[in-house]
Amino acid sequence: MAFWESVCEEIAVYKERDPAARGALEIVLCYPGLHAVWLHRLNHRLWNWEWRLLARFLSHIGRFLTGVEIHPGAALGRRVFIDHGMGVVIGGTAEVGDDCSVYQGATLGGTTQTFKGKRHPTLEAGVIVGAGAKILGPIVVGKNARVGSNAVVVKPVGEGVTVVGIPARAIGEAKKSDADGGEGDGEGEGKDFPAYAVNPQTVQDCEKIVQNDLSRRVRELEEKLAKLQSVNTPPTKKKN
Repeated sequence: MAFWESVCEEIAVYKERDPAARGALEIVLCYPGLHAVWLHRLNHRLWNWEWRLLARFLSHIGRFLTGVEIHPGAALGRRVFIDHGMGVVIGGTAEVGDDCSVYQGATLGGTTQTFKGKRHPTLEAGVIVGAGAKILGPIVVGKNARVGSNAVVVKPVGEGVTVVGIPARAIGEAKKSDADGGEGDGEGEGKDFPAYAVNPQTVQDCEKIVQNDLSRRVRELEEKLAKLQSVNTPPTKKKN
């Protein structure tokens, strides 16, 4: 793909996914997530050309300017959307697929101190990572999956699955339909996804999980209490 074609494609993605965007010039000048992605394209090439120190230095400058830290070794696909961006961290062996959306404060990090091999997660196409979410280790998040705000993901996530909580667990049914990613403030494709943890359906799902767990525990305690009472109750004497 030609350079300018790629640039125009990424500008169009920000205009499509963020309803606050009013025009191409505003996106080019005022969107740090886009700046971070563009800087990373350069740094990643330098990294692959073995100009490692220069790549790291420029990525450090990019972090200072945008608030987004992307290791130059990370691989980003096409049309990656980083909304707001402040505090986003993407590790050196992370892979982010086409049409993924990453919200502020999200981390694609590692769980080991070893410096060899794959240490960071892989996001397949169309994944949405909510604000403050942490995806840790060399795990795969399947196509069109959603990671809820502030979730901590340490196990693989299936295709089309939405996960929330600490540690993250699946809620609802997997969605197989294509989703081109984020929606600035809840508009556009994927608008049912709670990027900021304010979706009523997700709140209801979480409450239902807690309620079901409490009900199960109460039943177990009642059964144990009934058994104890049956054991400790003395037999009744028959009256003559």
